[in-house]
Amino acid sequence: MNPRLLCIGGEDHYLRIPFLLALGQRGVKVTAAGTGDATPFASAGIEYHSYRFDRFVNPLADLAAIKLLARLIADVRPDLVQCFDTKPNLLVPLAARRLDGIAVIRTINGLGWIYSSHSALALALRPVYVALHRLAARGTAMTVFQNRDDQAFFERFAIVGKGSSRLIPGSGIDVTRFERAEAAEPSAADLRRSLGLENCEIVITVTRLTRQKGIPTLLEAAALIHAARPTVRFLLVGPRESEGPLAVTQAELDRHAPYVVAVGTRSDVPSLLKAADVFAFPTEYREGVPRALLEAALAGLPIVATNMPGCNDVVRDGWSGFLVPPHSPRLLATKILDLLDDRSIARAMAARAAELVRQEFNLDLTVARYIAAYNELLDDPLRSKLQAARKGRDRVSLGNERFS
Repeated sequence: MNPRLLCIGGEDHYLRIPFLLALGQRGVKVTAAGTGDATPFASAGIEYHSYRFDRFVNPLADLAAIKLLARLIADVRPDLVQCFDTKPNLLVPLAARRLDGIAVIRTINGLGWIYSSHSALALALRPVYVALHRLAARGTAMTVFQNRDDQAFFERFAIVGKGSSRLIPGSGIDVTRFERAEAAEPSAADLRRSLGLENCEIVITVTRLTRQKGIPTLLEAAALIHAARPTVRFLLVGPRESEGPLAVTQAELDRHAPYVVAVGTRSDVPSLLKAADVFAFPTEYREGVPRALLEAALAGLPIVATNMPGCNDVVRDGWSGFLVPPHSPRLLATKILDLLDDRSIARAMAARAAELVRQEFNLDLTVARYIAAYNELLDDPLRSKLQAARKGRDRVSLGNERFS
């Protein structure tokens, strides 16, 4: 039997297309649903359904999304439903709770702002979200964690539920595909010229330009580095305008011109990485396993990241990069300068990080781990009976429609 999987995510779900295609090559019938553009899925030949939810706190919008997702799941009739991202991991199990025989898998790819921020709002909402996770766990057959810290958190607060739990690091990265994209034109020199960054040392970050991703800290570090080493330029790649009240302002970025250059969202990230000298990732956010770090490692860039969940699964401090505490601009600046000053150590660290990514986070290994997880759920005798009963009801329903 080739199981049918409905994989549900958010705006950046297109980043999982290589993962979904690899599942398809292993015999899984894949359908995707997300809140972003359908074009990349159509180009990849993946059936795709659009839906909407509010990324921020909005109970009415969440209820509407649950109803919409319930209809979508009923229409697709999958054997397995897998969800990624903070809101879908709450909404999807609630939407599927009355549909017999469908195994729901939550993939916890980071705990997000609610569990990272110390703001009054985040602290007030945290118990609410813990309770919602407990409720969602009742309809979850398996919870997959991308890093060990999140798994320990869920176990400590008893929000795994009765379903099984397993660790599958990251969403997998297609090493061959990344290397092809990295090797594509333009050259590093041409990119530097087009950005006006010839004869500069470039520190790059790829992330959403928000406060929770540590951009204010990075800007402070940039100012310190500029005072000590005026030839360094900071290249910020990622969206800002779409990030709501948490986004850094254009005025904040402008105060650090010309040594900080924000280029928005780009489709040529592998090429941009090869044009840089150091990768900085100042997140203050509980990440899953940041794809940006995996790509930076594959590109051979030495990395300075914050010692946050997910980051410390990729970077081992002093061995494959440097880890610094969040909210520490001076220490962040110091470690960036250390990598710029000692290129031999920087190259050695970068090589170790790249090897770790190839061995532990490559797409083939990740897909194999998920296939094993799917098989575990599909082999469950009770679920098999429920699926058979549901499919029998579906046939009766279709038969009734034919003769109506």
